[in-house]
Amino acid sequence: MPAVKVLVVDDSAVIRRLVTTVLEGDPDIHVLGTANNGAVALERIADLHPDLVTLDVEMPVMDGLTALREIRRRWPTLPVIMFSTLTERGAAATIDALVSGASDYVTKPSNVGSFAAGVEAVKTQLVPKIKALCHRTLTPAGARATAPATRPATTSTTPVARSAGVTLASRSARSHRPEILVIGASTGGPDALCTVLRELPANFPIPIAIVQHMPPLFTKMFADRLDRISGLSVAESVGGEELRPGTVFVAPGDHHLELRREGGIVKTALSSAPPENYCRPAVDVLFRSAAALYNGGVLACVLTGMGHDGGVGSKAIVAAGGTVIVQDERTSVVWGMPGTVANAGSAAAVLPLDRIADALTQAARSNALVGTP
Repeated sequence: MPAVKVLVVDDSAVIRRLVTTVLEGDPDIHVLGTANNGAVALERIADLHPDLVTLDVEMPVMDGLTALREIRRRWPTLPVIMFSTLTERGAAATIDALVSGASDYVTKPSNVGSFAAGVEAVKTQLVPKIKALCHRTLTPAGARATAPATRPATTSTTPVARSAGVTLASRSARSHRPEILVIGASTGGPDALCTVLRELPANFPIPIAIVQHMPPLFTKMFADRLDRISGLSVAESVGGEELRPGTVFVAPGDHHLELRREGGIVKTALSSAPPENYCRPAVDVLFRSAAALYNGGVLACVLTGMGHDGGVGSKAIVAAGGTVIVQDERTSVVWGMPGTVANAGSAAAVLPLDRIADALTQAARSNALVGTP
C-alpha cells in the first residue's frame, strides 16, 4: 500500500522540522512538502494533492482556521489534523476548528526538555491519528477506519441503518424508561456532539453525561460551546453536581467521570484512577458506572472515534438491560469506537448522524427500543 502523503503546515521552522522528522521515521508516511502559512498551504494542496494536512492554528498571513474553511470549501473530504498549543487561546481556536470540519487535533509539545523528547511526544499523538484517518490501520475489533472529513446528509427512512456484517443486539422490551443518557466520542466527536445536542429538545426528559476524549482546558471550552448551541444546560463537571433532566455534564480532561448515588440523589464524581484504553477520561468508566447504578435504565450512544473505548462499557450496559445505539460507518470520521460496539453485537441500532438525536429523544420518552417499528 502506498505511503500516506502529508503536507505539514506551521509558521515555526522548528515545528516543521520536528513533525517532518516524526513522520519520515514511519515507513507508511511520506512528507510531501511543507508550508509556513495558510495561503501557501492552499497553493501546495492544489499542486501536490496530499492525502492529509497537518495545520497549525496560529500563523501569520492566513491563520489555520481561515485556511481550514477554505480547504473544506475546495477539498471537503481531505483529512486535516490541527496543531494547537495547550493555552486558552489555542484551545478556543482548536474547538472552533473541530466544529468547522477539522478531522482531529494534536497539541504541540511543551516542557519536554529536548528535541528528541518533543519528537516522541508528537509521534505518540500524531502517527496513529494519521493512519486511522487514512485507512492504514485496523481497530482492535476489526472495524475499518474511515476518513470522510465532512458527512453528506442521509435521507434514509429505514428503522435501523446497518453496516455490513453487523448483528444487532436483542430488541426485547425494557422494563422501564431510561433514566440517564451517557454518550462517548473521540475523533470527529466535537462536530458530531454539536450536531446531536443542537437537535435534542430543551425539554429532553433525562440527564446526560458525556465523555469526549480531550485534554484539560479543551473540555471546558468545548462544554461552553455546547451550552451556547444547545437548548440544554451544558457544563464541564467539577464533581458533586446533581443529575437532573435538561442538564448535561462533560467529563473534564484528565479525569474519569462516574455517577454515584448519595441518599436518593445521583451526582457526578471525578476520579484520577489510571487511564483505560490509554484514555482519561474513558468512556468505559462512565458506561460501567451508569450500568451499575441504573441497571436497565441506561440509554447509551457511541459516536465517531478512533480506538475501542466504550466497547466493554457497552457490554455492561446491555448485560444490565440497557440500550446502546451507535453512529454508522458512513457518517463517522473514524468508525473505531462505534464499530467496536456494533461488531460485538452490543448495538440495538446503527444510525447515521442526522438520525441520532431523534432516536435518542424517542427512546428517552418511551419504553420502545431505538429503531423499533
